[in-house]
This record gives sequence, C-alpha cells and structure tokens, in this order.
Amino acid sequence: MSRNPDPAPTKFRPTALDYQIQHKQRLSWMPWLFSSLKPKHLEWAIPWQEQIQQKLVALETVTIESACFVAPTAHIFGEPGRTVEIQSGTNVAADVFIHGPVTIGKNVGINARVSIDGGANGVVIGNDTRIATGTAIYAFNHLTEPDRLVRDQPVRSQGIRIGCDVWIGANVNITDGVTIGDHAVIAMGAVVTKDVPEWAIVAGVPAKMIGDRRTQKSNS
Repeated sequence: MSRNPDPAPTKFRPTALDYQIQHKQRLSWMPWLFSSLKPKHLEWAIPWQEQIQQKLVALETVTIESACFVAPTAHIFGEPGRTVEIQSGTNVAADVFIHGPVTIGKNVGINARVSIDGGANGVVIGNDTRIATGTAIYAFNHLTEPDRLVRDQPVRSQGIRIGCDVWIGANVNITDGVTIGDHAVIAMGAVVTKDVPEWAIVAGVPAKMIGDRRTQKSNS
C-alpha cells in the first residue's frame, strides 16, 4: 500500500511584527545602525529603548544619558559604590557584561560579548573609543600566595584607564593597573599588561608597541 507523499511545507510569510523582531535583533548586535534608522522605524525603536533603559536604571545603580542604545540582552550591574555611568551617544551591544564601578564616556561603542569589571577601583573609558567583540577588561587580580588555596586568595584592584579615541580590536585582554593613552590602537587578540602611550599601535602577547598612528602609512 503506497503512502501519500508528505504535503509541501507551508511558505513562511513574515508579518510586520516578524520584521520588527528581526530588526531589533539586528540592532542589538550592530547598534551603530540605530543612528541611521528611518522615521518609520524610530516610531517603535525609541519607545523600545526607553523601556529597556528605564527598567535598567530602576533596578540597578546605573545612569544612562541621552541618545544611548542598550541591547536588551546586555548584562549591566551596579550597586552603591559600584555605579555604572553611560554617557550620551554610547552604544552597548548584545551579550555585553558590565559590572561597576565603570564610567563610559560619550559616543563610545561597546560591541557584542565585551566583558568589563571595575573591581574596587574602577574602569574609565574616554569619549569616542571603540571596543570590538570579545574584549575582556578586568580591573582586579587574584594574588597567588603559596599558603592559601586559590579560592581563598586576596584580590587586588588598581583600576584601568582608557583614553579618548582609542580603538580596541576583537578579543583583546586588558589587565588591572593599565592606562591606555588617547588615540591608541590595540590590535586584535593582544594582551595588554603595561601602559600604552598616546597614539601608539600595540600588538601581541604580551602587547608591545609596533607603530605610531601619526606616522603609520595608510593601507588605502
């Protein structure tokens, strides 16, 4: 006895709501697109962002200035003494983790899956800095005293300072106590354990200076 063939699958016909949900996901992973939205998209995008940011401010010790974007899947935690401050024009993408004390300047871009923990002495990020996907910035370190278990080691925190107009590539690691000067570039995958001068280009593990933005020839 022959079996009837399976019916043809029903073609998916997206609704306006489906498009909106997909657009929100796109913005969450590429938040720089928010500033170029058309007026018809801003009709739902602005209230959506207001709701996300107002809820976050109500639940955590967090301040968010105007014209910011915060992805709904960003994980931002602050408490008294460990405030998170996000200044105007800054974007925080999907799956970002931030634990205060952290101060983020104006027009900063924090891309997906970045992790920032301010430890006790905080992380400060200057205006117009860009931080690419997967970067980890930890303003604390566990000691390694031989008479204690790893889990019982004391924690030290000196703080991290990142200047203005800094470009931090994907999957960079920045350790406690580091200061990165204005206009510096940190290459993808670098591990930054020492201070970086202004305008420097650094790369490697541990990161070393390989150039200067003021004298670097353009590839274009």
